[in-house]
Amino acid sequence: MPDRPLNVLQVCDHLGWEGSRMHGVKRLFSWMIPRFDRERFKVSLVSLRKKDLSEETLEDQGIDISYLHRSKFDPATLPALLKIIDAKQIDVLHLHGYGATTFGRLAGGMRKIPTILHEHANLTDTPWFQKVADRMLEPYTDIALAVSESTAGFVIRARKVPAEKVKVVYLGVPLEEFSRARSDAEVAEARRELGISPSELAVGSVTRLHESKGNSYLVDAAAKVVIERPGTRFFLVGEGPLLGDLQAQAARLGLGDRFVFAGFQRDVARTLSAFDLSVFPSLWEGTPITGFEALAMGKPIVSTDADGLLDILTPDHDALIVPRRNVEALAERIVWAIDHPETRAALSAAARQSGRRYDILAFVHKMERLYALLHEVSAVSRRRGLLQADLSFLHL
Repeated sequence: MPDRPLNVLQVCDHLGWEGSRMHGVKRLFSWMIPRFDRERFKVSLVSLRKKDLSEETLEDQGIDISYLHRSKFDPATLPALLKIIDAKQIDVLHLHGYGATTFGRLAGGMRKIPTILHEHANLTDTPWFQKVADRMLEPYTDIALAVSESTAGFVIRARKVPAEKVKVVYLGVPLEEFSRARSDAEVAEARRELGISPSELAVGSVTRLHESKGNSYLVDAAAKVVIERPGTRFFLVGEGPLLGDLQAQAARLGLGDRFVFAGFQRDVARTLSAFDLSVFPSLWEGTPITGFEALAMGKPIVSTDADGLLDILTPDHDALIVPRRNVEALAERIVWAIDHPETRAALSAAARQSGRRYDILAFVHKMERLYALLHEVSAVSRRRGLLQADLSFLHL
């Protein structure tokens, strides 16, 4: 380590869709960056796109963030990024997203700075031009981190990173926020805020309203569940481009107040505490932060077999698993969980135990060790030394 704090630059493509409020990658940065040891690491953030204008910004949390205001393929992104790298005397680049990993690795190669490619998506392929870029930039990739085993396969297969450079490192959530015990009064107040009566069983999903999340299957399943168990209410918490379509679908099915679109909820842990059952109807995932949240909260879970979810959920231990795109199976398993409170209690206890493995602070400590190791060995070994080092700490 140098005499001064190590300067680390997190680079992302964008912080969510326009007007979004603390979703996905924004929440990760809001938890992660403030937890680094400030005496040893000075961590800042760059977004390649326009300034975040949502009502909850990372600047409000004191995070050092810059916006390049560049479009997707703008070549001016590179000199703008290099200017920040030089001004901040950056030692390590941690890159999230296609644009960030493309321009970031170019910059890392030009400045001989260690680079981390961090993949959060789990897609089937990449466009031809991204493959060209990834092949060219592979020599400037010190290490690639993947959020799940299936995401690691995607990085190797589609993003052209050699398997020996790819490591699975699970994210996490602030356990002090999500796993603490909540009083009956707190839970009752959270339920009142959502309009849940004591006699109702609340099934909830905290999610992005996007095709990958499979929410349309949950709406269809809800229509079947409420016929069999009319005391059940469903809550879809979140924002996204499919809100109008999902509301129209629920209206066509006559769900009325049995299916509530709860929108954005600032305190996710408080909202989760109101639910009797958490559902993940996802079609594909990296590994969603909401999965770690539900585990830490000790929620009984019904989930599809989406790859990224199966990385952290154990069938019939801390979750009930159903096939993707199967409305009948999803509805049947929800009804079964409703009818078996003792099983819900067992799932809850197992989930809370599983959730202890995924603390965001543990992830930050892993990154601190990785950053220091990269700084020590990458430049002197021309990016070869890291893979010869002991990286077992990433998997603990």
